[in-house]
Amino acid sequence: MGRRKKFGKHLVFAAGLALSATAAIAQGQIPEWCKALPRPEYKSLQRVLPGDPWFEIYKVVPGVFAIYEPHQAEETIAYLIVGTKQALLFDTGMGIGNIRNVVSRLTSRPVVVLNSHTHNDHVGDNWRFPFVYGMDTAFTRANAKGSREDAQAEIAPDQICGELPKGFNPKTYATKLWHISLFVHDGFKINLGGRTLEIIATPGHTPDAICLIDRANGLLFTGDTYYPAPIWLYRPETDLDAYVASVKRLEALAARLKLVLGAHNIPVAQPDVLSQLVDAIQAVRSGKGEVKSEGAGKAMHTLGGFKFLLAEPEKGID
Repeated sequence: MGRRKKFGKHLVFAAGLALSATAAIAQGQIPEWCKALPRPEYKSLQRVLPGDPWFEIYKVVPGVFAIYEPHQAEETIAYLIVGTKQALLFDTGMGIGNIRNVVSRLTSRPVVVLNSHTHNDHVGDNWRFPFVYGMDTAFTRANAKGSREDAQAEIAPDQICGELPKGFNPKTYATKLWHISLFVHDGFKINLGGRTLEIIATPGHTPDAICLIDRANGLLFTGDTYYPAPIWLYRPETDLDAYVASVKRLEALAARLKLVLGAHNIPVAQPDVLSQLVDAIQAVRSGKGEVKSEGAGKAMHTLGGFKFLLAEPEKGID
């Protein structure tokens, strides 16, 4: 959860709720992060369903749609992957806009939900879908119960760019309870018809973090294990040793990939980013790179174009 611009947003939770996001925009309090949008990388992608008020939807490759939320600071990206028999929705976003309405306009096939992990910004609309896969972890089960505090922090004035959707009630916004229909595991395969997806367990960011690989088409969906922005690795559920092992596992796949698709900001990267990621996190853990305190026991580590938000002091040596 949370990443891309405001690293201490949960510290301003109480103050943020004193003023609604819509009112803040009306008073000209436009967050600094949103002034840089739209991101230029989207110009190379085919946009579809351009009239949606909350989401921007892009066709990345045939049968794969990136469903992007540019109006909230997470800039979360969910992916709809469509086969001939069914479709899979990899994450359901913030739950601020109705992602199920978008999905129903993109495909008429049955849809199953699978989450890259269960931080609130990736499971917001899980409750809208009848069939949800979940990793068999205590972390997954706990988050399936929902959360009001994490959700409310996401709509503080500095987290919203533009207007909230019509009919959205910020006072009642929460991540709702959702049901796990089937527990899945590393190596589990989903046949969509003409396209098979395989789960790769990548714990580290969270215990239930996964990536999704489409081997035939050379696509790797990385969730929050990789995205092109500061990667959060400081929360209590983070395991840095597991994270390093996971990114090394992904690096071994790079030669057979065509695209890497992360869960925030920009939907596509080249496969060589995976080896660069491994080098960067290992160097940071050995004490290299620039370090800047972010307060409250966190520090931003920068090296080689990568940023990692780690807990301090960071004592692990790889």
